[in-house]
Amino acid sequence: MIRKLKSGEYRIYSRKVNPQTGHRRNLGTFSSKEEALQHEREIQYFKRRKA
Repeated sequence: MIRKLKSGEYRIYSRKVNPQTGHRRNLGTFSSKEEALQHEREIQYFKRRKA
């Protein structure tokens, strides 16, 4: 999940809420939406990658 911050940057959050904190986990902050989308694709790739 990508959200735009007030500073103009884009941050990736986890889809699930962290039960300990009640918030979504920060998975990285990027200066452009394209960079954030690329990193989100990389995250999804490694989540489903077989070792």
